[in-house]
Amino acid sequence: MSLSENLRDEMFSGTKEVAENLKIDVFKLQPWIDANVPGAGAIKKIEQFKGGQSNPTYKITTEGKDLVLRRKPPGKLLQSAHAVDREYKVITALYETDVPVPKTYGLCEDDDVAGTAFFVMDCLDGNIFWDPMIPSISKEDRIKVYHNKNKTLAALHSVDYKKVGLEDYGKPDNYVGRQIERWSRQYRASETDNIEAMNNLIDWLPKNIPNDNATSIVHGDFRLDNMIYKNNEVIGVLDWELSTLGHPVADFSYHCLTWRTEPVFYDYPKLKELGVPNEIEYRDMYSEATGQDLSANWEYYMAFNIFKVAAICQGILGRVRDGTAANKHAEERGLKVYPLSDGAWSIVENNFK
Repeated sequence: MSLSENLRDEMFSGTKEVAENLKIDVFKLQPWIDANVPGAGAIKKIEQFKGGQSNPTYKITTEGKDLVLRRKPPGKLLQSAHAVDREYKVITALYETDVPVPKTYGLCEDDDVAGTAFFVMDCLDGNIFWDPMIPSISKEDRIKVYHNKNKTLAALHSVDYKKVGLEDYGKPDNYVGRQIERWSRQYRASETDNIEAMNNLIDWLPKNIPNDNATSIVHGDFRLDNMIYKNNEVIGVLDWELSTLGHPVADFSYHCLTWRTEPVFYDYPKLKELGVPNEIEYRDMYSEATGQDLSANWEYYMAFNIFKVAAICQGILGRVRDGTAANKHAEERGLKVYPLSDGAWSIVENNFK
């Protein structure tokens, strides 16, 4: 394992003592566990998972099994934020499909039990990889990991969302148009400079949306470290907070931004040596799994997703301007709006002009 992977593993993997403001009363939780989780028995230990989850996540060790409890954070929240009920709904619906998710045991919306709404699911025993080069495993295993994470997203996009009871999980049409409108609005609200590339994208993108209005369940943040692996297979997909009904190619191409934003992914000979597919090879894996040819509109979706990330960066700059950015690296991250917007507009100019 490389030094950087070791550090990230130390920072984000495993558990820690529960923060004082997030403690759960075992005596209030135990009756709920008894009523909803067969074979669990008495709670022996409650720990908090490390990492930056916006929803506090706990490991519950009982006499019979290890569980994960995911809850809303305490305090005043935005109405649509931290929707553990939506996470519970999608994970439960996907359990009987080819998408690997843990078994859920119930959603509790009684704040008296754990302080806020929560749900409980099985704890999966496996590995999380933080570095996309995955230096801790062999070339042969790396090939399998990349193939299996691709296959997993293809499986998600192939689920009939109506059959699994998720027809009301989001709006089924015009996902890309609504996303462009949303991020354009948020960009304008936090604008700190007149960036010509962003102005151009805000004008061009909605006028050129591909006429392929497909709809599937989308994860919204599908990346290497949001999956648990065992023997190179994906055994669980994590962090469903941004999932909804949307456009599968928009979701897949967002997942592929690593190939456009990480310099090491431009080094094709190095990728081949490591067993990591290049962007086109990875895209073609998905095409083979889903039967969709993505080549015609691929560059549009790449420009769209880079625009979205640029708008998020501008939002960070807006918070720096307003004095509400908590992270000390916020300005550095926010300033990426400039190269990202230039990159997205250059895709348009090189492919559509």
